[in-house]
Amino acid sequence: MDLISNLFYGLPLLYILYLIWKIIDRERHQNCYILDYECHKPTDDRMLSTKFSGEIIMRNKHLGLNEYKFLLKAVVSSGIGEQTYAPRMVFDGREACPTYEDGILEMEEFFHDSIDKLFKRNKISPSEIDVLVVNISMLACMPSMAARIINYCKMREDIKVYNLTGMGCSASLISLNIVENIFKNEKDKVALLVTSESLSPNWYVGNDRSMILSNCLFRSGGCAILLTNKLSLKNKAMFKLKQLVRVHHGAKDEAYDSCAQREDIQGNTGFHLDKTLPKAASRALVDNLKQIAPLILPIRELLRYSIAIFMKKMNWSSTKGGPKINFKTGVDHICLHTGGKAVIDGVGANLNLSEHDLEPARMTLHRFGNTSASSLWYVLGYMEAKKRLKKGDKMLMISFGAGFKCNSCLWEVLRDLDDGNVWKDCIDNYPPKTIVNPFMEQFGWLHDHEDPHTFIIPDDYVIS
Repeated sequence: MDLISNLFYGLPLLYILYLIWKIIDRERHQNCYILDYECHKPTDDRMLSTKFSGEIIMRNKHLGLNEYKFLLKAVVSSGIGEQTYAPRMVFDGREACPTYEDGILEMEEFFHDSIDKLFKRNKISPSEIDVLVVNISMLACMPSMAARIINYCKMREDIKVYNLTGMGCSASLISLNIVENIFKNEKDKVALLVTSESLSPNWYVGNDRSMILSNCLFRSGGCAILLTNKLSLKNKAMFKLKQLVRVHHGAKDEAYDSCAQREDIQGNTGFHLDKTLPKAASRALVDNLKQIAPLILPIRELLRYSIAIFMKKMNWSSTKGGPKINFKTGVDHICLHTGGKAVIDGVGANLNLSEHDLEPARMTLHRFGNTSASSLWYVLGYMEAKKRLKKGDKMLMISFGAGFKCNSCLWEVLRDLDDGNVWKDCIDNYPPKTIVNPFMEQFGWLHDHEDPHTFIIPDDYVIS
């Protein structure tokens, strides 16, 4: 009788304990870890110097004095240095007539280099990859770039494949969200995330100022990231994903039109950057931070900010300007998309960040330019190369993209990191004493001319 009673009362308890264990075990396998990442550094023969940049501009016969002055002002204030990289067809003088293969070869050069290095360093076979997510916004080909990677690496037939296009500079975190959702439903998986942008078919050769600006900002690059939810690989992981928030303002016409691929009146394809872009980015950022702040900041900071807002509304506060929430109370490092100097300055002002916080983004913009969706990983590489990332630190990534989108995520650093990655051969030179580029010194003579109708560049002019 006692045995029956014990079983009667004990079995439900055991079942409840079993359910609790199942929930805990499931959550343990739902985590998303970064095992490693590899940023691409193109070969030196693709490096854009001041001299060669001037030659590219002079090849564009649609430009006049006013466009030259506009470009000079844009480049001088861009924050971009002389060691960024461009597509190979630009160096062949074919930016006005790129071929289909130019875009393909640009991408293959990237992933043959970065994926091979990533697999070799981690001693992982392509056959171990369960999930492949590729995002290249402005290149759609058949077969897809994901299929080309599978063919090149000889991956398994049952691999889950996602090929994203049109997602813009924020595509990395969208791809990461896909991986995260798969990891929540399937145990013991390894994923490869490949992020880049193909500039070859999208180099603008017209004279529309809103479109030629993209030539000053966007540069070649890419990154391959290895992720897993395997508990057996947890001790090898670099980062653990804590939160991810996505905001999309596509329903707002002003935000939707702020940056888009289009043709100018002459039929030249390019990427349009509207004057409304800073406002669209600011609004998307605010809405994103409203969602992620309660998830990552301590209660004391949320209470302080709420009280400050209340006091401001009641006119009990004498402080000028609106109260600002302090993200550094819950975040140790801010990893910003290098969308341009104005984007970095704007986010820094909104979040009240110091120059130390903004240094990784500024230096990445200077050294590599805006590499679109992969730029976040170059910024992360700078932090790692500078040995800023210590075990237990929290790092917030923020990216913007056409649509208009603002995505953010929070990572926890799982061990002290100090690998130089793509920065290893130049990190000791950063930050430089000045990030002023020599374009004004080289081309400042343009300001000596006033009349665009009489201005001509002499046939024998040679850029020194």
